[in-house]
Amino acid sequence: MARGKLRIYLGAAPGVGKTYSMLSEAHRRVERGTDAVVAFVEHHGRPRTEVMLHGLEQTGRAELDYRGSAFTEMDVDAVLRRAPAVALVDELAHTNVPGSRNAKRWQDVEELLEAGIDVISTVNIQHLESLGDVVESITGVRQRETVPDEIVRRADQIELVDMSPQAIRRRMAHGNIYKSDKVDAALSNYFRPGNLTALRELALLWVADRVDEYLQQYRTEHSVSTIWAGRERIVVGLTGGPEGRTLIRRASRMAAKGSGSEVLAVYIARSDGLTSASPKELAVQRTLVEDLGGTFHHVIGDDIPNALLEFARGVNATQIVLGSSRRKTWQYIFGPGVGVTVARDSGPDLDVHIVTHDEVAKGRGLPVARGARLGRTRIIAGWLVGAVAPVLLSLLLTAIDNGPGLANDVLLFLFLTVAAALLGGLMPALAAAAVGSVLLNFYFTPPTHSITIADPKNIVAILIFFAVGVSVASVVDLAARRTHQAARLRAESEILSFLAGSVLRGETTLDALLERVRETFGMDSVALLERAGDVEPWTCAGRVGGSGDGDPQARPLQRPEDADVDMPVGDHMALALTGRVLPAEDRRVLAAFAAQAAVVLDRQRLVGEAERARELAEGNRIRTALLAAVSHDLRTPLASIKASVTSLRSDDVAWSEEDEAELLEGIEAGADRLDHLVGNLLDMSRLQTGTVTPLIREIDLDEVVPMALGGVPEGSVTLDIPEELPIVAVDPGLLERSVANLVENAVKYSPEGERTLVSASALGDRVELRIADRGPGVPDSAKDRIFEPFQRYGDAPRGAGVGLGLAVARGFAEAMGGTLAAEDTPGGGMTMVLTLRAVPGGPPVRPDLPAQATT
Repeated sequence: MARGKLRIYLGAAPGVGKTYSMLSEAHRRVERGTDAVVAFVEHHGRPRTEVMLHGLEQTGRAELDYRGSAFTEMDVDAVLRRAPAVALVDELAHTNVPGSRNAKRWQDVEELLEAGIDVISTVNIQHLESLGDVVESITGVRQRETVPDEIVRRADQIELVDMSPQAIRRRMAHGNIYKSDKVDAALSNYFRPGNLTALRELALLWVADRVDEYLQQYRTEHSVSTIWAGRERIVVGLTGGPEGRTLIRRASRMAAKGSGSEVLAVYIARSDGLTSASPKELAVQRTLVEDLGGTFHHVIGDDIPNALLEFARGVNATQIVLGSSRRKTWQYIFGPGVGVTVARDSGPDLDVHIVTHDEVAKGRGLPVARGARLGRTRIIAGWLVGAVAPVLLSLLLTAIDNGPGLANDVLLFLFLTVAAALLGGLMPALAAAAVGSVLLNFYFTPPTHSITIADPKNIVAILIFFAVGVSVASVVDLAARRTHQAARLRAESEILSFLAGSVLRGETTLDALLERVRETFGMDSVALLERAGDVEPWTCAGRVGGSGDGDPQARPLQRPEDADVDMPVGDHMALALTGRVLPAEDRRVLAAFAAQAAVVLDRQRLVGEAERARELAEGNRIRTALLAAVSHDLRTPLASIKASVTSLRSDDVAWSEEDEAELLEGIEAGADRLDHLVGNLLDMSRLQTGTVTPLIREIDLDEVVPMALGGVPEGSVTLDIPEELPIVAVDPGLLERSVANLVENAVKYSPEGERTLVSASALGDRVELRIADRGPGVPDSAKDRIFEPFQRYGDAPRGAGVGLGLAVARGFAEAMGGTLAAEDTPGGGMTMVLTLRAVPGGPPVRPDLPAQATT
């Protein structure tokens, strides 16, 4: 039986219309005669969605009992027995009630697909497993109900249901998503414009990436080599010269003109050792392109134009940006140049932009790192000129009646010898001299067509020709060697200068340095290994390349002896490289890199130690602040208790019962204040030392919150805790202390006669407890600072406490996996928002309440 097809409606946030769109599609299919049934759809009391269910067949639901409450889930067996052509299953990321057939609803969907049933489902972007951390950083809420990305990627069709944040908030305000009593809390929390905009961008980018994957898969399966300009991708070809910055900025401006455009900067290095560009300049250009939102790529290739075009077509680029050649006019005799070649071979589907810059026609100078080594192409050309061109020249000259004469013939053959020396070096030039001497003797020196020479002067001419040819070839080869040595020294000096500068500036991280080693020497992987002693095993302190970046079969190096190149750094450290064997002349620069890697590693460890020292200093600062803060606040209640006790024990005064009661009440109040103060100090000490271990258990908020109000005057707090709230997973003791501190703080700053409101609501997989007062409030700039230890905002009197209440409350909240934040109260004042984790599968929320953020 063929596997069914999966269609998913993907939304950026609850309320964009995923379920409505799914039901609309079901109606269209039913009208076309398709057998479609509703396996499970939750309308959450939304009238428009509920109306869309009319006219569609619905299968029965499975009823399950969990902790004394009845729940309904999708009845997979009923759907399989019904065997429709299409089944509608809402909320793909939903977690089933314990005791269900499967733990997750997407597993139920997999069963239906295996049975050959097509499934239409819905999911929100925040429930994709890979985006959990990103969504949490945006919304402050960790999504507990997730679906593996692979399940969604395997869908045969993904349709994005999009809506602007403003439209979603209008729908929310009109009551189309949640009931009116939950609208304010939703709009001020999960449905803030910033949250919705960020989630919308995540959804759009995720779908765009999936489209790219499908496109690349299709192009590969159908062997499509032409470029399909679905998205503007601009490749910038870098040479490592100073013009690269101009090209990157120009490409960035081009990309900014079109939404979704990408900039990919690529540097192509030859495979013959050190690269031909300045490492310092390449590092600057890499940083620039990344700052502008692009990516930097390093490619190895001897044929630069071909490698550049292959890279551009491989990433489906639409444009290439190159700089005008820095060659001088006479240098074009060696070839047309990279820009002209790329423009000629790019084809009609790839635009090539040649950008002018300040370095045009100023010359490329000596190669910085590659030196004067002759490439394979030039060596072949030299041998062709040295061995073949003299033969062709002889055929040409013999075909001319009354040729130019022996003297001119010798000059022409000498020209070929010089050309062979310039192109291929010493050996092709010697071959040209030898072949030319034989040909001059056989064809142009009387008697012709024999190896004898009648005139002694001609013998001298031929010998002089051979000597001049050998001399010229030797001079050219010597110049090439000197040029190579000068270029290498220049490259080494520039690399060493850059390394010295990075040491002084402290800019280079270990991974960045190892990556620079890999790029500079064209290696596959680089690792820094170290060990504690001569007999201890090697450990990897840092590594780039290899199994993470290249060959998936590559295994991390365990010993320096396993590498192609190893460079010792002291007795117990070594830099290990894999990819090829380096020539001996490259090891001097490699030694400098190795020494620098050791310095960087030591610096990173020193930075870590400095950070630990800073933490210790911060602890000392807190202890100093503690002593300063409690020197008065502990003494004040003690003085009050001491005075009251002394008065009661005095025999000089006869105290009435009312006076004694008042003194005893003062003693009790002072003791309570001391107990509260000492309790906060101990709690803060536990938080600072990391010894708070919450005992998490499931409990209702209405069992804990009322107990936290014992420390405030009766009638000063209005409590609004709905009974139908989900159960929360907390430590009851820590929660009570946190709420008590928050309520006492709110009551303390509330105006006379104004009650503090303590309310709770459910939103998604979390429960929010809000403590709102009508006090003076706190400006936005101070909202984070008030949660620091020993902070008292404004003109709080010395007797108001040591400033630990909010710090302890936040510490306990985070220890339980929750959050605590401060917001402005509408109309004036401040609201503390304590967010707690709801228990999955807890008591159901009434249909008129927002049960979860997945809907």
